Amino acid sequence: MNELDALVQSARSGFAQAITPAELENAKAQYLGKAGSITELMKGLAALSVPEKKSRGAAINLAKQAIEAALNERRRALAQAELQAQLKAEALDLSLPGRQRGSGGLHPVSLTLERIEAIFGSMGFELAEGPEIESDWFNFTALNTPADHPARSMHDTFYVEGGSEQAPYLLRTHTSPMQLRYALAHVKRHRAAIDAGAGMPEIRVIAPGRTYRVDSDATHSPMFHQCEGLWIGENVSFKDLKYVFTDFCRLFFESDDLALRFRPSFFPFTEPSAEVDIQFQSGPLAGRWLEVAGSGQVHPNVVRNMGLDPERYIGFAFGMGPDRLTMLRYGVNDLRLFFDGDIRFLAQFN
Repeated sequence: MNELDALVQSARSGFAQAITPAELENAKAQYLGKAGSITELMKGLAALSVPEKKSRGAAINLAKQAIEAALNERRRALAQAELQAQLKAEALDLSLPGRQRGSGGLHPVSLTLERIEAIFGSMGFELAEGPEIESDWFNFTALNTPADHPARSMHDTFYVEGGSEQAPYLLRTHTSPMQLRYALAHVKRHRAAIDAGAGMPEIRVIAPGRTYRVDSDATHSPMFHQCEGLWIGENVSFKDLKYVFTDFCRLFFESDDLALRFRPSFFPFTEPSAEVDIQFQSGPLAGRWLEVAGSGQVHPNVVRNMGLDPERYIGFAFGMGPDRLTMLRYGVNDLRLFFDGDIRFLAQFN
């Protein structure tokens, strides 16, 4: 083995002993650096004759190429080893289930609204929807609410721009205006038959939706939900109200073991009026009377504002809070949880 062969062998051995890229670069410098072995051999060519330079230079170049090839081979080997180590450290267990995007679901209050609509729909009640920015006439006056009623106060009602002092606009405080709007449209469609004395089909409608009042605590929110109901006809009595609402409560809570109490009360738009209380016979709320709705026979003045004769047409109305029904159904004790947007709370209803 001549000198150059020994140098190539030494370089390969030195490169093989390098276990990091930094160590490999240090080994490279011993052979190919500015003060390396190959560089020193190239400098020595200056003292040789032209024929010797030619043969000696060619031999040195072959040794240099062999050393560079060994260097590149070791670089690839170290890179491959580093990749394998990284893959091992970041290995994936393909037998594990993949990460999937969670599926969403309806808000608990939305679930309640859908349930209310389905139950009353099965009883023949239609669904009415309408504006949340309402006129004072539809929200108060047409519903027989006196001009000095506390509900009209700025302390209870959100008034908005666009109206006048005599006819202001406001965020509706209940969904009862939709009962009136629906009744007016219904009467208009059947006006010819009504005027001819032939009568009209009964008005049977519920009006669920968002409402607004200046109030906020554990059981009240500035924005909340209501569902109002109306049944007007020629032979609709308080007995029908009692039957309909009793049937609704038992279907909603999926329990026949449920008592109802109609407690005398006062509302401007009904006369007589009653609060509706329920009592569970079993479970954590057993034995307590819980208020769930207001109701009553529609006031004659409201019937007149519908364009009907109160001597001929009679009926009942009721109003309940879907938020409160949701709290009772799912055992939630703070209304604000429904509006905080906490996924941890909402996910349990999906």
